[in-house]
Amino acid sequence: MLRTFTTRRTAAGLLAGALLFPALAACSSNDTKDTGSSATPSSSTSEVPKANLTVLAAASLTDVFKTAGAAYEKAHPGTKVTFSFAGSQELAAQVKQGAPADALVTADTKTMTGLLAQTNDPAIIAKNRLVIATGKGNPFKVAGLKDLADTKLKVVLAAPEVPVGRYSKQILDAQKVEVKPVSQEPNVRAVLSKVELGEADAGLVYKTDTLKSGDKVVVVEIPDAENAVASYPAVTLKASKNAAAADAFVKWLSTPEAQKILQDAGFQKP
Repeated sequence: MLRTFTTRRTAAGLLAGALLFPALAACSSNDTKDTGSSATPSSSTSEVPKANLTVLAAASLTDVFKTAGAAYEKAHPGTKVTFSFAGSQELAAQVKQGAPADALVTADTKTMTGLLAQTNDPAIIAKNRLVIATGKGNPFKVAGLKDLADTKLKVVLAAPEVPVGRYSKQILDAQKVEVKPVSQEPNVRAVLSKVELGEADAGLVYKTDTLKSGDKVVVVEIPDAENAVASYPAVTLKASKNAAAADAFVKWLSTPEAQKILQDAGFQKP
């Protein structure tokens, strides 16, 4: 009898252990997954830190970034993105002066290169090209860069320290076209505004800036062989108090969702 009791008790113990083992194995499996998840964070929305971000961005990004910012906030509840738009040279000055901001997007790589001490590694998120914007109806029949040399034209350009101003000088010099602008503006939006308001007959701007001008301006395309390509680098600022959240936003700008928004607005692939 003793032997029979012992045998039954042992069998019962083995059965209980067998029933308990899958549950323990499942717990062990889940623990392993959790540990791995925390060690190697995914890019899921829940793992992006919530923050109020301030992004300094080139003036030519004004319209598209408002759309992109709204899309990002919708996909990342709890995060607020506030943009400050200006000429890239103005933004660079703000960064050097220690303005509180988390990320920066300029309209050229030269400006960004001058901020190596204040930034992390930038990534190109988009490209753009120049066009000639002329007054409503194009009364002077401007057809190309050489027509801008006509002294009867009131031509407005961006200042040479502004990326679009530098690109403008580059392509005009390459075609040996001498232009005496009636004014030199601090950013591309100011150039376009002068033409839209009839204060200038023509100006050199980015193609994307003219897409919402309607019939206020006539756009004259510049052939690729005579044009310049503007590259837009984005970067997290070293002084950011929301480094992880800022880095997540900058990386998001290269995702298919953000790229579609940029390309729908006329920007070219990086």
